[in-house]
Amino acid sequence: MLREITYLEAVKEAMSQMMRENEDVFLLGEDIGVYGGAFGVTRGMIEEFGPERIRNTPISESAIAGAAVGAALTGMRPILELQFSDFITIATDQIINQAAKIRYMYGGKGKVPMVLRTPAGSGTGAAAQHSQSLEAWMAHIPGLKVIQPSTAYDAKGLLRAAVEDDNPVIFYEHKLLYKTKSHVPEEPYTLPIGKADIKRKGTDVTVVATSIMVHKALEAADLLEKEGTRIEVIDPRTLVPLDIETIVESVKNTGRLVVVHEAVKRGGFGAEIVSQVMESEAFDYLDAPIQRLGGLPVPIPYNPLLEKKAVPQVDDIVGAVKLTLK
Repeated sequence: MLREITYLEAVKEAMSQMMRENEDVFLLGEDIGVYGGAFGVTRGMIEEFGPERIRNTPISESAIAGAAVGAALTGMRPILELQFSDFITIATDQIINQAAKIRYMYGGKGKVPMVLRTPAGSGTGAAAQHSQSLEAWMAHIPGLKVIQPSTAYDAKGLLRAAVEDDNPVIFYEHKLLYKTKSHVPEEPYTLPIGKADIKRKGTDVTVVATSIMVHKALEAADLLEKEGTRIEVIDPRTLVPLDIETIVESVKNTGRLVVVHEAVKRGGFGAEIVSQVMESEAFDYLDAPIQRLGGLPVPIPYNPLLEKKAVPQVDDIVGAVKLTLK
C-alpha cells in the first residue's frame, strides 16, 4: 500500500521491519530506548523489541562504534545511532581504522555489516558543534559506503539495503528532512546502493544536489521554469559508490553543470563530482565552466540569520544556473 509518511517515519519503519524479519538486527545508541533518540526516530520501538535489541549505551561514541564493530564481526547486523554527525569525530578510530579496514585485512573472511545512522546539517539553531556536514570525510575512506537520502521513499529503501549490505555504511539523515513527506510503500523494499535518481527532467542545465539541497534545487527549478529555463535535478543518493554515469549522461545532454551541497565548499564532495565529470567524455560537451556551490568556510553560527547565510539557499542555486547560462 502506498501512503504519504514523513522521512522520520520511513526510517523507523525500515528498521522495525528489518528487526521483525531478522533477529540479528539490533539498535544501539545514546537515549534511543524510552526517550526515543535525540530526534525521536526510535520512539516506541523499545516497547515492541525490548531493551536487549534497543540498547541504550553510555555517552561514548567510541564505545558505541567499537561495540557495533565487534557485534558485526560475530554475525550480528547492528544499527548504531550517533546523536549528531559531528560526534563521528570521537569514533573515527573505530570507524576508519577498524570497521573500514577489517574485511580487507582478513582477506574477505571477516565481514562488518553495520550501519551508522546520524543526523547531519544545519537549520535547527544547534550551532557549530552540532550542525556540520562531514560526509566528504567518510567518502574519502576506502571500505566505507556513504548514503545521503533526500526523501522518505529513498530513506526507507536505502536503509534496508544498507542493513543487508556486508560492509559498513554511513547513513546521513538531514535534520530538516525528518518532517518532510513523500509517498512510501508500506511493504518492505530496497533501493540499489550506488544508483542516482533524476528528481526532475530538464534540457538546459544539470544540477547535481545532495540531501537537503535536492529540495532547494527543485524550488530553484520551479522559479527558473517560469523564465523558460529547464534544469535537470540529479540526486546521487549515495556518494560511495557514486553513480557518475547518470551524471555524465545528463551533462552530455545539457552541456552545463551546477553542483551544490550544504557542506563547506572547500574540500567538499562536489569537487569529486566535478573532477570525475571533467575526466569523462562529458568534458567535450560542456558549453560553460562548471559552477560549484557549498557552505562558507566558517563554523555554523548559532544566530539563525547567519546560519542561513553560511549555506547555499534557493537564490544561490538560481544565480549559479543563470551564470552558467551566460
